[in-house]
Amino acid sequence: RGTRILVSPAVRTRETVVALTHEFETVPEIAPGASPEAILAAVDWPEGGKSVLVVGHQPALGEIASMLLAGSSLPWSIKKGGVWWLSHRTRGTEPDIVLRAVMNPDLLP
Repeated sequence: RGTRILVSPAVRTRETVVALTHEFETVPEIAPGASPEAILAAVDWPEGGKSVLVVGHQPALGEIASMLLAGSSLPWSIKKGGVWWLSHRTRGTEPDIVLRAVMNPDLLP
């Protein structure tokens, strides 16, 4: 509850999210081929202050994870159906990105 769910307009992403909920926003800015910067702007990272679930595409999602966690755009792979939970906090004056969990579909029962 309370999580904003943003979904690419691609059919396969909408089919994926319907397994979770019917309450989501289709956002053209996260369509296949979207840049990591466009996706981060669409979710209002890090200023948004609200939990956001993005159902999108590679390679942009992997590039976002690498930008936030490693500080540069690298070709990290996020498996289809995988979930990466990242959060943002500030300690003193320094921003801090926290990788809270990673779950790949092959780990589910």
